Amino acid sequence: QVHLVESGGGLVQAGDSLRLSCAASEGTFRRYGMGWFRQAPGKEREFVAAISRSGGYSSSADSVKGRFTISKDNAKNTVYLQMNSVKVEDTAVYYCAASPEHYTTDYAAYNYWGQGTQVTVSS
Repeated sequence: QVHLVESGGGLVQAGDSLRLSCAASEGTFRRYGMGWFRQAPGKEREFVAAISRSGGYSSSADSVKGRFTISKDNAKNTVYLQMNSVKVEDTAVYYCAASPEHYTTDYAAYNYWGQGTQVTVSS
């Protein structure tokens, strides 16, 4: 069982930067591929970024590519989402998730989810 806790959300202006953190309780954190997803009001949860167990491989959705970066610190049991040049359309609840797979962008492959952190971008 992995317990995930996100932090770092808040209210920012368009063009600002924000860093989300996700701390995991599990000491075997390095065994999990990690991902960030988001859900805006009235919309389905969507993939944002994913990173492999070792942290050596990552990818992100086209909508955030070049602006958001995912990283993983296995020593600290923490995964990050650096959000630069945020846009109003990035407003959503952001969730981190853990998968036993090495790397995946598939929502269904993630077994453990955090409670989410709200990010609101104003114009």
